[in-house]
Amino acid sequence: MIGERDVLVIHDERMLAHQPDAQAPFQPGKLDSRIQTMLGGLFDGATTKWSYPEHPGRLLAITDLLTLEPVPGVRYETASAATQEQLGRVHATSYLENIYALRGKQTWLDVDTTAVSSGSVDAAEVAAGAAIAAVDAVVTGRAGSAFALCRPPGHHAGSVRARGFCLFNNVAVAAAHAHTVLGCERVLIIDWDVHHGNGTQDIFWTSPHVLFFDTHRAAPFYPGTGNKEEIGEGLGEGLTVNIPLPAGCGDLALVQAYREILVPAVAWFQPDVILVSAGFDMHRLDLCMNLSFNGFGMLTRIVQELADQHCGGRLVMVLEGGYQLESLSRGVRTVLEVLAGGSAQESEEPGMHDVQELIAFHKEAFK
Repeated sequence: MIGERDVLVIHDERMLAHQPDAQAPFQPGKLDSRIQTMLGGLFDGATTKWSYPEHPGRLLAITDLLTLEPVPGVRYETASAATQEQLGRVHATSYLENIYALRGKQTWLDVDTTAVSSGSVDAAEVAAGAAIAAVDAVVTGRAGSAFALCRPPGHHAGSVRARGFCLFNNVAVAAAHAHTVLGCERVLIIDWDVHHGNGTQDIFWTSPHVLFFDTHRAAPFYPGTGNKEEIGEGLGEGLTVNIPLPAGCGDLALVQAYREILVPAVAWFQPDVILVSAGFDMHRLDLCMNLSFNGFGMLTRIVQELADQHCGGRLVMVLEGGYQLESLSRGVRTVLEVLAGGSAQESEEPGMHDVQELIAFHKEAFK
């Protein structure tokens, strides 16, 4: 029953201060010609002028829906900004200094899809701090599970580069905090954003302490990484598991990948805590893949059962992408319902229920 399980949502309005302007100055002649290709065709055929998709309305859509339709068992806290020491566990000092130098400015960082406004660096520090707060609450037992509503997102940010709307890698910062400060020897990161979490993969490429499992739309879709042969190196060899999928995949394919690949991987790895880079751009309304709300519910249930079985229920969700506001907000609420104890409805091929009803209606007609 919804409300039987305790869920903490970390939300802080300071993250609304990240307001990039698509018309801010950048290197002339480079961005306009590349931006739609980099975004994987998300805006193909658009006749209006391109605007920055990672905007404050994303968080507002989520919080507005949760205000209108509260989820029993869900409570809220704010975050503290991540410190340089906390960020420095996954980002180079030189990189952090360069980002800090952009505080109060509005500009494109490079010819990729990443820009900042005057409040972006402050917002990014709070976003990373929200992920840390969520891990703290779950590992210390203050919450059963937690969902950090983070923006800007983080999983494309590497140790020395901002990329793909991301400044700091929120989930990586949280994972490093779990290991270094909270004593978690084995941290599992699951990434179900439609885009490959290339930054997270790079950061933990050689780490023996982090298992990174990523389902995503296959290359050449942005960022073009995440082939199945990418498995980590050195002490981290075998601890990167990539599941690149074709564009038409939906609930059944994702659920099978989780049940047949993730479940045995987790049983082998035995994590102390599970973190999920929870993007919602796999939903069919975001035009990149074909997941439904039921699909997100099923993935959540699988991950929740793994957390219950292997690490005392310690499960943290960290918001990544999702740019169609209805699918983003409703997707987050669907996940929160399952985390709070709600049932996850089994997925089926789209249209199968309707076809069964039609079969029943017509089956006597031609005998």
